[in-house]
Amino acid sequence: MFDLLRRYRRQILISGFILAALLFYSANLRRGGASTLFERAVLQVTAPMQSALDVVWKGAADTWTHYLWLIDAGYENDRLLAENRVLTSELMQVREVRLANERLRKLLDFKAEVDLITLPAQVISEDASSWFRTVVIDKGSDDGVLEGMPVVVAEGVVGRTIRVAADQSRVLLITDASSAVASLIQKNRTRGICRGLGANLTLDFALRLEDIAVGDLIVTSGTGGVFPKGLTIGHVDEVSPVEYGLFQPVSVKPTVDFSRLEEVLVLLRESP
Repeated sequence: MFDLLRRYRRQILISGFILAALLFYSANLRRGGASTLFERAVLQVTAPMQSALDVVWKGAADTWTHYLWLIDAGYENDRLLAENRVLTSELMQVREVRLANERLRKLLDFKAEVDLITLPAQVISEDASSWFRTVVIDKGSDDGVLEGMPVVVAEGVVGRTIRVAADQSRVLLITDASSAVASLIQKNRTRGICRGLGANLTLDFALRLEDIAVGDLIVTSGTGGVFPKGLTIGHVDEVSPVEYGLFQPVSVKPTVDFSRLEEVLVLLRESP
């Protein structure tokens, strides 16, 4: 202890002198009057130290204030991020409802156009294999669905029911290789059979001499006993002219996007 006092005695004496001078100066300030020579000397000596202390104090205060601001900003940022996640989720739900309403509005408009009894249904699963093109809907025999009934959307023909249970049915899509739909080209009434190719269709038995062009609309012909007449199937995607033979190859692109099927209509008919 004494060693420290001896080592720093000069600094301690100077600090004590400055402190005593400041106390004496403060006591004289209370009496008022003109500044003495001693007071001016104290001010001259202590002014740099007070300026330095003031700078240090302001810097510490600013650092503490900035630290508190950063903490508040962090809390506010976390709150805004959480609020943003909630709002984003709500926005996605609203958007999904809007899209569903648009699809249902199209179905209702189509239902009003056709003079048939329709049953709305929801697609609940699809065949994931590469061999078959089928989907399962949530309506079955309890709802009046029979095997062989047409299934459509506002854009066109989807397929027909091939298996029916009490509360669900399997639908064979028109793009399946085993599907065949009696068809005709709307502009010139050229007849043929639309068969599935997995993703697209082909129009078989279209006469070679018929005028068929890319973009021509193909609809159901009404023959075959499954699909009513005039339902949209697709558009001619490609025509391959041939010099010989009775028929010409015609590729057809369906108007229905089968990768996005959600709501469909079953066209009901009375049981035989």
